[in-house]
Amino acid sequence: MGEEYRARIFKSGNSLALRLPKALGLKEGAEVVLREERRGFSVEPVDGEEKISGDWIGALPHLKLIPDEDRELEERPLDWDLRKLRRDA
Repeated sequence: MGEEYRARIFKSGNSLALRLPKALGLKEGAEVVLREERRGFSVEPVDGEEKISGDWIGALPHLKLIPDEDRELEERPLDWDLRKLRRDA
C-alpha cells in the first residue's frame, strides 16, 4: 500500500473541492477520474497521465529506459476460459 495523506474538503464557488498533495505526482490541470465505491472514493489519473515520474532512474545508472520505437511486444494467444483453468488446477 502507498503513502497515506489527509486533506480537508473546502468550498470553491458552488462546489466542494479537495486539494491533492503535490507528492502524488499530478500536474496542475491534470484530469482525474473520481469513482464512488462501496467504502469510499478512488481518484485515478486519466489515461496518459503518469503518477510516477522517471526521476528515480538516476539512482540506478546501470538501467536505461527503452525508447518507445525499440519496444517489442510478442503477440500470443491467451486462453482466458475460466472453466479450462479450473479443470487444469
